Amino acid sequence: MTFLVLVCILLKMSAQTKTKKYLIVGGAGFIGSHLTDELIRLKHKVVVLDNLSNGKRENVNPRAKFIKADIRYPKQISPYFKNIDGVFLLAALPRVQYSIDYPVKTNNNNVNGILNVLIASRDAKVKRLVYSASSSVYGDNQKLPLKETYKPNPKSPYGLQKYIGEEYCRIFSMLYNLETVSLRYFNVYGSRMDDQGAYALVISKFLKQKKENQPLTITGDGNQTRDFTHVSDVVRANILAMTIKKIGQGEVINIGAGKNYSVNQVAKMISDKIEYIAQRVEPHDTLADNSLAKKMIKWQPKVRLEQGIKVLLKESGF
Repeated sequence: MTFLVLVCILLKMSAQTKTKKYLIVGGAGFIGSHLTDELIRLKHKVVVLDNLSNGKRENVNPRAKFIKADIRYPKQISPYFKNIDGVFLLAALPRVQYSIDYPVKTNNNNVNGILNVLIASRDAKVKRLVYSASSSVYGDNQKLPLKETYKPNPKSPYGLQKYIGEEYCRIFSMLYNLETVSLRYFNVYGSRMDDQGAYALVISKFLKQKKENQPLTITGDGNQTRDFTHVSDVVRANILAMTIKKIGQGEVINIGAGKNYSVNQVAKMISDKIEYIAQRVEPHDTLADNSLAKKMIKWQPKVRLEQGIKVLLKESGF
């Protein structure tokens, strides 16, 4: 091997392992804080931007730079997009039921705020933005598993808002040369889940009720099913979507385990004390077809629900 060839190989390897600077919008939240931790473990620089309406300051890795700012106000956020290699857009006011109760408030964050982030990314010439979308765009689709080619049919303001975000990403890729990828999450769970209030995620709510020695409350008959996806798998999907080269034109990709469980099954993994309460407006079943994720970003889930819940029970002291 000649010296010149060796130098070229070393330069190529160096480029592949080059430290990047990423901005995580919503990085103090559940998924965003896990993503921050992993990017820092991979030796990247991370800036976290969050207004702390849902996120927690203590979630933010001390090695990340933290900026308190609100995506509803362009002048607050735009300075922090300069010299950023990629943006992860996780900020949102989540939950289907919350958006039904507060449609204007959630729209201001989940539509206007997302547009502000896209404009700031475009103006700063950010190369790629990965957007946290949602399986709620499918609505109550009877044909399972859910494929990205199915027509969106949202049944809540949140589902509609998330779909608008996807479309804005696609349009910004088409018009402004900003690479975008939208990841439709299916029922993400793991440590740091929000367990407060009426809109808490079902697994976090169950764990809190068990800790307080209360019965687990299930809406309806509990036969509704969900595709539960571990946060570590979602983090890996985000990093792959940011780094794989042959995408970035507004693609939409399901990120789900590809296996669903009834709420009754999930409850029985956690406690034998169960109580049924009134049903609420929500899709009856979700199940991801994750074949496109396997093809486009070489992703597949690694954590089974049974394994993930065992870890959460252990972390909770059970």
